Amino acid sequence: MIFITNIYKTPMDIKKDYSLKAEQIARFAKALAHPARIQILQFLTRQQECYFGDIHDELPIAKATVSQHLKELKDAGLIQGTIEAPKVRYCINRDNWQYARELFSDFFSKELSGGGCGCGKE
Repeated sequence: MIFITNIYKTPMDIKKDYSLKAEQIARFAKALAHPARIQILQFLTRQQECYFGDIHDELPIAKATVSQHLKELKDAGLIQGTIEAPKVRYCINRDNWQYARELFSDFFSKELSGGGCGCGKE
């Protein structure tokens, strides 16, 4: 006879096991979740080559704020840059940009199943 012990699991017992794709979508989404970062990305996508200058001079965003947002975008892998004091050279990370496009396209292309839940209908 087998006795099962601890059949009741608390939330602490349950390990979060997200797929790598889910984690990457969330990371890209977090990086895109601020209008200043969207403006920075839009600015960089219009450049013919890596931008070498002060982005805060080009956008209506304070210098300290731009630095913070550039760091978040770089940490997410959407942009890349090199420091060439006193300025920084930034550009879109083309490989990750394409990967993000594919992830979001696949995510939003899923058909919803069922006829809907009726939420919001009165």
